[in-house]
Amino acid sequence: MGKSKVYFLQALASFILVLFTMPLGHALMIIMEKTMTPEAVHYAGFTMGFVGLVMVIVGVFVKGDTRQTLWGLIGGLLFWTGWVEFLFQYYAHRFGVQPEIENGVVVTKPEYLILPASFGFWMMMMTMYIFSTRNGCNFITWIQKRLFRERKNQIVVQPMTRHTSIVTFMEVNMILWASYLLLMFCYDKNFLGDHHPVTYLVGVGCFIGALFIFQKQLYIASWGANIRMSVATVVVFWVPIEILGRINFFKEFWTHPQEYAFPLLCILAGFLFLLGFMWLKGSKKKRS
Repeated sequence: MGKSKVYFLQALASFILVLFTMPLGHALMIIMEKTMTPEAVHYAGFTMGFVGLVMVIVGVFVKGDTRQTLWGLIGGLLFWTGWVEFLFQYYAHRFGVQPEIENGVVVTKPEYLILPASFGFWMMMMTMYIFSTRNGCNFITWIQKRLFRERKNQIVVQPMTRHTSIVTFMEVNMILWASYLLLMFCYDKNFLGDHHPVTYLVGVGCFIGALFIFQKQLYIASWGANIRMSVATVVVFWVPIEILGRINFFKEFWTHPQEYAFPLLCILAGFLFLLGFMWLKGSKKKRS
């Protein structure tokens, strides 16, 4: 069996499950901003982040790799939306950060303009992962091999204590964080700009990279591991979607939930169906 068998169902379903969280997350933020007062949004956002953290912790004590992964995935997304994006929004509004406006239209919200200031914190986390832990991230493992070469096994001796829910939670947040930093760097006219050729190359490179990651997913039999790999596949795949939306190549319907309620409800139904399906799959032990 080994790598000769392709698990297309697991790979495709896992990819779609995680992919659906992208438009749903954007739509949720827009709906909250349009239907709630600014004060209520901040309270709701903080509560959302707390609920996400609790879900991740609960996932540590849940039995089953797939279910632990799902707890970490949903909890991580709520954590990122509530305690990262909404907190950046709160402080951006509180201290009067102005949005980036082109032709009378807001192209970058204030919270995303100040997000690149967190680059040092991201590098701090990456330094810990690169020098202090052996893990399953292909990107980090590649850096370790190139950086440490024959001394890799001496410097990176063992993994951290492994809790699948925490692993998924950290993967979600670190990859989302990295993608936002990359996009904000590309969009910044002091560096490149959204119509710069390098920005387009970044989009093309991420699309090709997502195909390679998905190819690896095809050989993963476990639902939990497939979902975790899908986090990387989807976030990398979403980078060119963000870039194309930025240059108005197509209309991002998820940023207009009131106008496109039906397709978003269909996506929500599909997401809940896949979530329930994988939850039930997680209750069955895979036969060897």
